[in-house]
Amino acid sequence: QVHIVESGGGLVQAGGSLKLSCVVSGFTSEHWSIGWFRQAPGKEREGVSCFSARDGATVYADSVKGRFTTSGDIAKGTVYLEMNNLKPEDRGSYTCAAEAYGSSCLSLRGAGMDYWGGGTPVTVSS
Repeated sequence: QVHIVESGGGLVQAGGSLKLSCVVSGFTSEHWSIGWFRQAPGKEREGVSCFSARDGATVYADSVKGRFTTSGDIAKGTVYLEMNNLKPEDRGSYTCAAEAYGSSCLSLRGAGMDYWGGGTPVTVSS
């Protein structure tokens, strides 16, 4: 059974930083990818980033390029999302999702992800 647990969210002032962690257990695929998605109240879910364990490839939404960095510790089954220069529009519930095979993660498409965590809230004050 796959378990995904996110942590690291919180309240930060604009311009500040947060580092989110996503721990995945029970996942047997060797080609897994982990994506971060966010959703603000009243808005649609948005793909933020993806990390591929197969080759270390990363993808980012245009809105976060140059500010966010995703990385993975494969041995620990953990993927991180380091967020710098946070803006009020970055607020939302950040959820980690896993994909066993396929390209949904690298396309930042949430619909094709296989497993989801419960999310961690990020609030950015102006």
